[in-house]
Amino acid sequence: MTSTQPPSQSIPPGFLNIMGYVDESEVNGPGKRAVIWVQGCLRECPGCFNPSSWSFEANQLISIDELVERVTGNALNEGVTFSGGEPFWQAPALAELARRLKGQGLTVMSFSGFTLDELRSPSAPPGASALLEQLDLLIDGPYVETQAIHDPTSLVSSRNQRVRVFNPELQSRLDWASDQMEIHILKDGTRIITGFRGQQGIGQELSP
Repeated sequence: MTSTQPPSQSIPPGFLNIMGYVDESEVNGPGKRAVIWVQGCLRECPGCFNPSSWSFEANQLISIDELVERVTGNALNEGVTFSGGEPFWQAPALAELARRLKGQGLTVMSFSGFTLDELRSPSAPPGASALLEQLDLLIDGPYVETQAIHDPTSLVSSRNQRVRVFNPELQSRLDWASDQMEIHILKDGTRIITGFRGQQGIGQELSP
């Protein structure tokens, strides 16, 4: 089990340290979704999609207010998905962001390398329970390369992971294209490739 002691981070109150952001993704949850990849993870799993997300050094510091505006500013976004990195290392800020987005009718989903039992335990990362309360969907468990799945019908990337449905309304919408690549070209020319066959990295590739 990875440490649940919070790593040292210098993030101003009301801000998140993120690695990347896209709108209208269809491979990171049901429907068209904004995706926020947070910066920082302690696991360093072999075969990790996003090794550049491991560092806890400041990457893109962005306010919760700005993220709310970005997500809701695109009318095609039906929800938001938190990925990483490890979202639960920034649980308090993500919980506040999730609360505000759900108040505007969006659904909220997160990936996590922690298991649900770990996130519900007394030693869970600070703010874990607050973020769990806001989630409609959670995919939990670390990526295990020896249990990797390469199947377009799979919602998870390795067999140990589980899809936790907290919002029954989404039970019939567990059908996203999980093992396909999606390419986003941003206004500054940065290319983001996401999906289990992509490798996450701004300017390179981004995956769940």
